[in-house]
Amino acid sequence: MSSTPPEETPRYPAPGTVAGARMPIPGNAELAIFCLVWLVLAIIWAASDAVNSFTFSWLTVVLTFGYMLSRGIAKASRVLEQ
Repeated sequence: MSSTPPEETPRYPAPGTVAGARMPIPGNAELAIFCLVWLVLAIIWAASDAVNSFTFSWLTVVLTFGYMLSRGIAKASRVLEQ
């Protein structure tokens, strides 16, 4: 009794195909919102005497930390426990 041999999978992908993990497309909605908020802060900093360069820098650090924390929480919620 003979059986057909299993099909061999190619070692390397065909030209033009993507192999490995897919990277996210640069620029997403979260980044756009962050940049928009940063732009608003820059406009307020330029137009107001109440916001100096230290306050602008501090608010940028706080917003960046909050953004990174929120992204970490969002990604951690997608982890499946085994």
